[in-house]
Amino acid sequence: MKQAVGEVAYVKPTVVVLAAGLGTRMKSGIAKALHPLSGRPLIRHVMATAARMDPEKLILVLGHQADKVREVIEGYRAEIVLQYEQFGTGHAVRQAREAFANTTGPVLILCADTPLVTAETLKGLVMDHEKTEAAVTLMTASVQNPFGYGRIIRGKAGVMRIVEEKDATASQKRIQEVNTGIYCFEKEFLLSSLDSIGKENAQGEYYLPDTIGLARKKKRMVSASLCADADEVMGINTRVELSRAERIMRERINRRWMLDGVTLIDPDSTVIGMDVSLGRDTTLYPHVSLEGTTKIGEHCTVYPGSRIVDSVIGNAVSIKDFSLIESSSIASEASIGPFAHLRPDSVIGERAKVGNFVEIKKSTIGEGSKANHLAYIGDATIGREVNVGAGVITCNYDGFDKHATVIGDGVFVGSDAQIIAPVTIGEGALIAAGATITRDVPADALAISRQPQEIREGFAGRRKRIRQRKGK
Repeated sequence: MKQAVGEVAYVKPTVVVLAAGLGTRMKSGIAKALHPLSGRPLIRHVMATAARMDPEKLILVLGHQADKVREVIEGYRAEIVLQYEQFGTGHAVRQAREAFANTTGPVLILCADTPLVTAETLKGLVMDHEKTEAAVTLMTASVQNPFGYGRIIRGKAGVMRIVEEKDATASQKRIQEVNTGIYCFEKEFLLSSLDSIGKENAQGEYYLPDTIGLARKKKRMVSASLCADADEVMGINTRVELSRAERIMRERINRRWMLDGVTLIDPDSTVIGMDVSLGRDTTLYPHVSLEGTTKIGEHCTVYPGSRIVDSVIGNAVSIKDFSLIESSSIASEASIGPFAHLRPDSVIGERAKVGNFVEIKKSTIGEGSKANHLAYIGDATIGREVNVGAGVITCNYDGFDKHATVIGDGVFVGSDAQIIAPVTIGEGALIAAGATITRDVPADALAISRQPQEIREGFAGRRKRIRQRKGK
């Protein structure tokens, strides 16, 4: 199946993604394919890239923690093949051969630990493969420090062989073109070669690069497609490399948003997840972290140290310093923080204000309402233009169950009031400072619950004289 890409015919490949390994150098009980990068498991990055290539068929080879990997790639149309025992890359591809035996195009082999490679680069590899009519085309890269990589030995007839670090001569070690582990095969050649790969090596495994020697014996062309950006094809084998990939991915994401009209005061300290959406003329200050499926509208400002996860933010919203917002919705022109915490299922209305050291949990704050400082609002529905004073607490838990508080429009809740749910406060009511509310309050009523203030003249002076006599 061919489709035009520029002036060169692009043949849709079958893409085989190898994701069976545990990744021992990660020093983890989590399979390498599941380690997160910019908010997504590594395997999802690779699957997304493969899908963008519009492949003839997508095949995924799984082994370690296969069920967990299946879960994170839900939504991708891929045929799953299991590699119960891991005996190298050649062995992994053998498990997939029945799945691609009846396809028509070339076979592209990817590994789950190369999340930075782009669909455009891989399409270039496929087109290079078609132009040279090679049996196999390797994706290569030129690196400044090639230590540890297999070196590409070229000749007049193309790639002659790959020499591993331990086998390389002094002159070969100076070669900077290296193998990336990404291959494009002529399907029939690959099928005929898989059973010929031996395991006469120190690890006793079947290695896919051995197909190069097999192609040479058959006098078939082996070509190489040099990737212009070596960072794209870096493999992730350790957490050090994972950290480097995180930095590269962050730079890509941040650059894209800045070019789309978002201001990042300090891109190096700003973390924006792959699935985040931002509106134009929004400004992000240093040390902001936006995660999950967060969507932020236009003309918003997110000040330093704030973290927003899986939330929807309207236009012209101000998120002040060191606020944490989780799975919540904030309408336009609202103000949050500083030091505010919106726990999941909080809904903040237009022009509402949630101030410093206020915690909101599973509550709705109506349009124009405000809780400016030191309050806890949980399991509450608060109407429009409500004032919640400092130190107010909705007591929503009785030790067994959570209960709801309902506060009508225009209510004024004085400082340090305690509202013992379940309770409803009618529109326009006034709750006196320090009140403990245990019953419903009618609309436009005043609710007050205080002990009468008692004043004892001279008591403090007498107490002071007694202490002095006792030498205290």
